[in-house]
Amino acid sequence: MSQHPVVWFEIRGDEHEKLQGFYGELFGWRLDRDNPAAYGVLPPPGGKGIPGGIGERGGVFNHRITFYVETEDLQASLDRAVALGGKVVTPPTPVAGIRVALFEDPEGNVVGLATP
Repeated sequence: MSQHPVVWFEIRGDEHEKLQGFYGELFGWRLDRDNPAAYGVLPPPGGKGIPGGIGERGGVFNHRITFYVETEDLQASLDRAVALGGKVVTPPTPVAGIRVALFEDPEGNVVGLATP
């Protein structure tokens, strides 16, 4: 098992409610929208898969589709990404009781990092 598992995914868009409906219909996902941000959270069905969410783009979360990799040290992982040719998009930021960061890989794909 990897020391850095994928622990979360996000799909963000300008019309997040429409996206929530689209993916809900397409895959039969039951999204929990009971939160102040109306962020549609998908718990993993039957313990399979990873949790994720569908929400509005904006601010530091202006990307479209992102997966988040767990790491013990956000800054060390960002520094390593930069050393390998990536660039920091969002420095370590507190969100919903955890800390996250975003970087671009050398091809411009945005990847998230999260603390446990």
